[in-house]
Amino acid sequence: MYLCYVDESGNLDLGSPITDDAPNIFVLTGITMLDHEWPRFSHGIDRRKNELRQKLFHTRGMHLELAECELKSNWVRISKERARRPFLDALSSDELTGLVSEFFAQIEFRKMTVFAVVIDKTLIHDYFDQDKLHRKAWELLIERVELFMTERHPRHKALLIRDDMGLQANRNLAAKHAYFLQSGTSANLRLDHIVEMPLFVRSELSNGVQLADLVSYSIYHAFRYQKPEYPFFQRLTGRIYTSSRTDADKLDGLKVFPPESPLTRFPRGI
Repeated sequence: MYLCYVDESGNLDLGSPITDDAPNIFVLTGITMLDHEWPRFSHGIDRRKNELRQKLFHTRGMHLELAECELKSNWVRISKERARRPFLDALSSDELTGLVSEFFAQIEFRKMTVFAVVIDKTLIHDYFDQDKLHRKAWELLIERVELFMTERHPRHKALLIRDDMGLQANRNLAAKHAYFLQSGTSANLRLDHIVEMPLFVRSELSNGVQLADLVSYSIYHAFRYQKPEYPFFQRLTGRIYTSSRTDADKLDGLKVFPPESPLTRFPRGI
């Protein structure tokens, strides 16, 4: 069984003007690993978090639960957000950088595969609203996962694990997902290797979802600022799904929508 952790970066707000505070892209990202790699991945991250917890207990008298040691890209990058999280705020710069690096190192160590859908909101047709656009992003993402499973692991199945979005949003996504499982996607792709509804988990309880968040922001940053040299993005490029059935320079696991977006040229320049 392959586990696919999913998270996003950016937002689906289509009503606001494009500004620095309301940028033009939305990214939905999935990272997959074989289930038997999960203990070494998650327990390894927990071990490092526990070392830091123990240090903070002995040096500062801080009593922290493991669930209070969550990483999110916004919290790591933005000092005022970090200051609201006692665990992150108490870490030195080297400790924080090291913990983030430990997450990213697992992508190579555990032979994970990365998938992402990049939505260019400047070219979205008028008939799209937020719900329809999220449905399209999810559809495109699970298509990448299905193609990967069909080509590389035809005897395995994949289970999607999503950051908890709240009861109604979870139900909406589950309904979309059930439709795709039953009827296939709009590209007439049958999802023969994807099983069950998405599992919704609280991000503070899942290192996989936390990693998906960090990966999603790295892709978001590279596309938003047109910086393929962004160091954390560079750590991903070798793990983005590429098919042996397409051009060698095509990153099949990375989909830009709509297809007329100039951002479609960006992945081929990596």
